[in-house]
Amino acid sequence: MLKFKKVLYYSTLVFSLAIGIWHFFVPLMFEWYKYLPMEYENLIVGIDWTNYCFSALLTGVSLILLIWGRRAFKGSKETKELYLFLTIIWVFRACLALFIEPWPLQPVLWAAILQLVLSCLCAIFMVTETVLLYKVKDEKRELNDKN
Repeated sequence: MLKFKKVLYYSTLVFSLAIGIWHFFVPLMFEWYKYLPMEYENLIVGIDWTNYCFSALLTGVSLILLIWGRRAFKGSKETKELYLFLTIIWVFRACLALFIEPWPLQPVLWAAILQLVLSCLCAIFMVTETVLLYKVKDEKRELNDKN
């Protein structure tokens, strides 16, 4: 079971880190500026700052959690709480894609479908891992109570 927990922990974080890094380049890849009138410079700057701050947050938190990986399996409260925070971000992202404001299917259909599927899968896997991380604490408490 521990091996499964570790694989799930590290794979979700590598995915989250990759999305964070990739997101720095999304405006150029999908030509965001082509769809925005250039006379709205404040809007463009606001979108850029939001995207770059989100990318930095996702990249930084994922990287920190990857570095702190051993701590997570030793029961570190801070590591589990930071992982929970990242999980909440991904669940929120998946809920946005599913219920609140689905990504428009135009102009890039494959990107719309792919982001929906991947954000939902990441959220599901991260919720599973969060439950497993918090379960470790309960298992350790039970072992201590028996001794």
